[in-house]
Amino acid sequence: MHQIEVNGMTVDVVRKKIKNLHLAVYPPIGRIRVAVPLLVDDEAVRLAVISRIAWIKRQQIKFKEQERQTAREYVSGESHYYQGSRYLLNVIEREGPGQVLIRDKKHLDLYVRPQADIFQRERILQAWYRAHLRSAIPAILATWEPKLGVEIAEWGIKHMKTRWGTCNIQARRIWINLELAKKSERCLEYIVVHEMIHLLERQHNDHFLELMNHFMPQWRQFREELNRAPLAHDEWGY
Repeated sequence: MHQIEVNGMTVDVVRKKIKNLHLAVYPPIGRIRVAVPLLVDDEAVRLAVISRIAWIKRQQIKFKEQERQTAREYVSGESHYYQGSRYLLNVIEREGPGQVLIRDKKHLDLYVRPQADIFQRERILQAWYRAHLRSAIPAILATWEPKLGVEIAEWGIKHMKTRWGTCNIQARRIWINLELAKKSERCLEYIVVHEMIHLLERQHNDHFLELMNHFMPQWRQFREELNRAPLAHDEWGY
């Protein structure tokens, strides 16, 4: 990958074995990325970007205006998200192991030991998010492995700052971002399927898009929901 300047904008250019040029604008800051066939030169890329400047500007404005979460402090009254819904955190101090319970449609109770600091509170909530994903992902894999004709040898969950998921094709292993516990179940399913389809097509090329369109026709709708506000304070790009 390398970068070019177009009308004062920095554009990431990635050359791949693909047939057509693909231009995308990513949240949260409106990063511009163009995937192009191997033999397409930078001047052609520059002309393509110029021809879509109005659209690029609209996307960047939309991302700029989106609500973003500030860094969490894990105190009562703070907003936290789970499966696409917003909850108000209620911190309850007590002796015993930490625990997270959904009290109703608006409140999330976080039980912590007295004097638990921000890092201990965060670990308890993150462990709860991780447990949710660990219980949800196997059913998604069981549904989609026979549909796609692929088998995942290994999968895991970790916090990633720039991707919702990754796939190691040789090992047939996928990683899912812990932050997906905050998004709806359909967003989680979309990312899992996206990574599984990489076992059929390594690149984000026309064939990959054809596979996504065939197996999950609503994937663009799910992607839009995934990148919709509120975004985490980290910089996502997918």
